[in-house]
Amino acid sequence: MHFGSPAEILGVDGIIVLVVVVLVLFGSTQIPKLARSLGSAQKEFKKGLEEGGADGPVGGTSAATPAAPAAVNPPPQPTDRPGDGPSASS
Repeated sequence: MHFGSPAEILGVDGIIVLVVVVLVLFGSTQIPKLARSLGSAQKEFKKGLEEGGADGPVGGTSAATPAAPAAVNPPPQPTDRPGDGPSASS
């Protein structure tokens, strides 16, 4: 099945009706805001694609570079203070 351009599918009359319906639904003041938001979304999408392509393979990490193990710190040793505990002489 082959789809043509929107002008072939809807015809010129259909496109005019579609534009009028969009103007009625959104109003003439909301159309520029909608266009700006679509433009900024497109810029962010392209920026994300460029950043994702610069990072390397999909997934962010390569199988050849394993993650470093987390450092394990031993628990602090209790300190005996004079006069505390059984080692205090009375």
